Amino acid sequence: MNNRYIGALILAPLIVFLFLGGEYLKYLVMVLSLLGMHEFYKVSTKKHYKPITLVGYILCIVYYLNMSNDFSTSFNVYILIAIIFLLLCIPVIYTNYNIIDVALTTFGFLYVAVFFSFIVFINKKIHGEYLVWIIFICSWVCDTSAYYAGRFLGKGGKHKLCPKVSPNKTIEGSIGGLFGSALGCTIYGYAISKYGVPIELYHYPIIGVLCGIFGQFGDLIASSIKRFVGAKDYSNLIPGHGGVLDRFDSILLVSVVVFYYLTFILSI
Repeated sequence: MNNRYIGALILAPLIVFLFLGGEYLKYLVMVLSLLGMHEFYKVSTKKHYKPITLVGYILCIVYYLNMSNDFSTSFNVYILIAIIFLLLCIPVIYTNYNIIDVALTTFGFLYVAVFFSFIVFINKKIHGEYLVWIIFICSWVCDTSAYYAGRFLGKGGKHKLCPKVSPNKTIEGSIGGLFGSALGCTIYGYAISKYGVPIELYHYPIIGVLCGIFGQFGDLIASSIKRFVGAKDYSNLIPGHGGVLDRFDSILLVSVVVFYYLTFILSI
């Protein structure tokens, strides 16, 4: 069996947890966060950095265990400040660590665990059981549309999107991804309006375009990190897909975009 199909089977339980939502989804996302942080910390050692991994993992677990419905007033903000405060003292006590190691430890938590957690915050909103799917629909439709648009319209790869970061991506593929994300989000928005989700239809193509833009940025950010450390994939955890960060790189940023739009534009 093709490795990508095996990888898809491994990812299939995520669909079940999205339907279940609530605490089940929260703890699945926590596990994904821990795995993603492990991958990030591990590839950073290729450049001989030494992130303080145990502190990062503990911070992630405490963050999710203390998660409330409201990100902005969560007790976790105070936890994060306290942990950074203590982390800054470590290079003084243990001189085999330096400020870059502290920065990488903190950044790994913010980039992976906190960005992932917006999936949970969206799920906890009113109608969140429907809205959380926007993240995955936009990301996956964007990836698929970009792949086929790049393959059939960007033949020869003459119009590179960002050659120094990801040489195989084309402008045609990027435009195809934006169109696919907007269309997929709009169709889904129309479908969930039948279930009482009170969002005007014109918002969905806007969300789709924003997700398409920043989802591609998420992919390129992950690629730039891998290129910097000289890694092809973050890990081989998911056959045919690489690691958690390889498969969810766009979702990390898309989840933030969707949360901010719902919160600050739509006041949900």
